[in-house]
Amino acid sequence: MERWGITIPYMGKALDRELVAELPSLGYTDAWSAEVSGNDGFTPLALAAGWAPELRLGTAIVPVNTRGPGLLAMTAATVADLAPERFVLGIGASSPVIVERWNAGEFVKPYARTRDTLRFLRAALAGEKVTERYETFEIKGFKLDQAPRIAPRIVLAALRPRMLRLAAAEADGAITNWLSPQDVRRVRAELGDGTELIARLFVIVSEDADRVRALAKRMLAAYLTVPVYAAFHDWLGRGEALRPMHEAWAAGDRQAAVKAIPDEIVDEIVVHGDAATCRARIAEYVANGLTTPVLAPIPTGETPVEQLVRDLAPPRA
Repeated sequence: MERWGITIPYMGKALDRELVAELPSLGYTDAWSAEVSGNDGFTPLALAAGWAPELRLGTAIVPVNTRGPGLLAMTAATVADLAPERFVLGIGASSPVIVERWNAGEFVKPYARTRDTLRFLRAALAGEKVTERYETFEIKGFKLDQAPRIAPRIVLAALRPRMLRLAAAEADGAITNWLSPQDVRRVRAELGDGTELIARLFVIVSEDADRVRALAKRMLAAYLTVPVYAAFHDWLGRGEALRPMHEAWAAGDRQAAVKAIPDEIVDEIVVHGDAATCRARIAEYVANGLTTPVLAPIPTGETPVEQLVRDLAPPRA
């Protein structure tokens, strides 16, 4: 089955029942939430489970360090029972800013914490009583009062080889973002064939390239200076091209950092152009090994966001 996902709530718009319910008729197969500093990852999916029962629903992602393992299992079990066989739990390490500065947690051993949480969730969501000393935490006698009738699939946020290999070996797929269609090939080579690869693709429907690049560079400067994304793009081969941005950012000159991002990098990793051009670009990702594109339309004020969602719907056979 070919998949075509969308991020909910739509950027710049509150969660709207009618706009979610319309997605299946437009050809969308999936709706994925995010969790940074806006909506939490689970509530939009709990609502969408009843509004659009045809959709597969997923978190992309919820951090493993901002909830205790037991609470994460309870929340996932709740949504899994609201959408049996349709819920995918996406988890990941997140970043020091989100975990430590905003949630008063500890961002230590991100790989190990993600692996340990995955292993705990596998057991807990299967209804097992868990007493286990993991590398990064210990659980003593946790058991869900009501395990989900059908345990959800679990996918991992993965940007580089070690986490991608963990996703292939122990999870049901991997989630990535901020990459080009050509980058998908490198990620797929590490993940291997047969494992689902999901990516959030940031899409700006506009033929004003200067306006697009100005908007996108602000977003890229905020993301690509995060250590995990800096390391990801080093691995992808953009380290030297992004060095001026990193140097300006480290010096505290945010405006210079934004200006230092080459136009070519924006064009590689942000989908933009008219709607038909954007859909064709998304198809390139799929052709290079992406299983599930998850669109995140970025409004510019030129077109209402609900129209963007309709314009970016998958081509009909």
